[in-house]
Amino acid sequence: MKLSAILLTYNSASSLPKTLLSLAQVSDDIHAVDSYSTDDSISILKAHNVHVIQHEFENYSKQRNWAINNIKTKYEWQIHIDSEEWLSDDLIKNINNLSEKMLKGINGIMIQKLVIFLNKKIIHGGMTPIWHVRLFRSGYGRCEEKKYDQHFIVEGKTIKINGYIMDNVCSNLNEFIIRHNRWSDLEAEDFLSDSNQNQNKAQLKGNLFGNDMERKRWFKEKYNVLPLFIRPYLLFFYRYVIKMGFLDGIEGLIFFTLQTFWFRFLVDSKIYEKQKNINME
Repeated sequence: MKLSAILLTYNSASSLPKTLLSLAQVSDDIHAVDSYSTDDSISILKAHNVHVIQHEFENYSKQRNWAINNIKTKYEWQIHIDSEEWLSDDLIKNINNLSEKMLKGINGIMIQKLVIFLNKKIIHGGMTPIWHVRLFRSGYGRCEEKKYDQHFIVEGKTIKINGYIMDNVCSNLNEFIIRHNRWSDLEAEDFLSDSNQNQNKAQLKGNLFGNDMERKRWFKEKYNVLPLFIRPYLLFFYRYVIKMGFLDGIEGLIFFTLQTFWFRFLVDSKIYEKQKNINME
């Protein structure tokens, strides 16, 4: 299977070599959309013969769709990766074993993501399997128009492939907190935005009986109607106790406390703050 790769980067010098090493095993046509990095990212990309184009970052959805619209790829299929991610050996092998005959009538491929936190694989708490469409035929896939927690949407039939996109969610806890503080603003804005209910926008629709992404979105929609400040406690209990996140050890305790309680409580706090400010106007 011949495919092109599109990579989003920003000050990613520490993680890029591993990402590029894995991509080079499935593609000889790698493109990076860089958000004006100030570290050594550009020199690393060019040293690996990556086509680099710089574009100001607004949010992930707009950046990904800008890349889809503006990058001329060499091959019909394209895979989308972030700079903190890399392909597992199994995924590389299975991608290389695909053929056009096997993909006849298929426009998208769903791939599992495996979270790495403090150098530990987080495999409990409902964190596996998490499926995303990351590989699709050009012209058939776009990123849904959301500021946070976006998925690629593919027109037509999709299949699953074994292997993982490995996602190192942070290099240290300070980075994790800074990123999630920023993302909590976006999640709160999405929650409150009337445009989030606009049916004319390309967004994944929740469906309990749909594919894995649609089921996940259905549960997220049900979570969103629960009372503020109560739902983070319920989510933490569900993931850490019922789904046995505690089996991931100390790293699991830190991850699920920060990801499913602290982050979600922070989102609710910002929703409350924004609602209060609106009511005072």
